[in-house]
Amino acid sequence: MRSEREKMAAGDWYCCLDDELDALRATARRAVHQHATMPPDTRAAMAPLLRSLFASVAEGVFIEAPFHCSYGFNIRLGKNVYLNAGCVILDSAPVDIGDGVMLGPGVQIYCADHHRDPPLRAEGIEIAKPVTIGANAWIGGGAIILPGITIGPGAIVGAGSVVTKDVAPGHTVAGNPARQVGRKRSDTPG
Repeated sequence: MRSEREKMAAGDWYCCLDDELDALRATARRAVHQHATMPPDTRAAMAPLLRSLFASVAEGVFIEAPFHCSYGFNIRLGKNVYLNAGCVILDSAPVDIGDGVMLGPGVQIYCADHHRDPPLRAEGIEIAKPVTIGANAWIGGGAIILPGITIGPGAIVGAGSVVTKDVAPGHTVAGNPARQVGRKRSDTPG
C-alpha cells in the first residue's frame, strides 16, 4: 500500500490529513520562520534550512520575507529568481521557476486541487498538479497561479490576475480569469 506522500508525488488523489505530510509541513514552517527572522542584511544568503529544503536553488536567488511554502522539497528556482514579500508557494507538486523570473509581492502559486465532492473534500482528499514558470517571466503582485499551469518564457501576468489556463511564451495576460491582452511581443522566444 502506498503512503499518502507517494500518492501525492505520483499525481494521484491522496489525503493531506496525514501524519507524515503534517511532519513535512512542520519542517517547512520552521524553515520559513528561520528565513523570516534573519537579520535583513543577511537575507540575501537565504536561511540555511530553507535553502536545504528546496529541490534546487541556483545562484542569485533572493526571497523577501515573509515567504511561505507547504513542503519546499518540490520547489526548483533558477538563476537570479526574485520573490517579493508575501509570496506563497503551496508545493504539493513540482514548482519549477526559470532563470530571471520575478514574482511581485503577494504572488500565490497553488498546486493542490481539492476534491469537488464535499464529503471527500472534508476528509482532506486532494490531487497535486505541477506549476512551471519559464525563464524571464514576470508575475505581477497579488497574482494567483492555479494548479497545473505553465507560464511560458518571457510572459507577463498582470497584477491581481487569476491564471486558470496556460500562458504562451511572450504573451501578456491580465484579469480574473486572466486573458490575453495585446499581442505577443516580438522580442521573446516561442
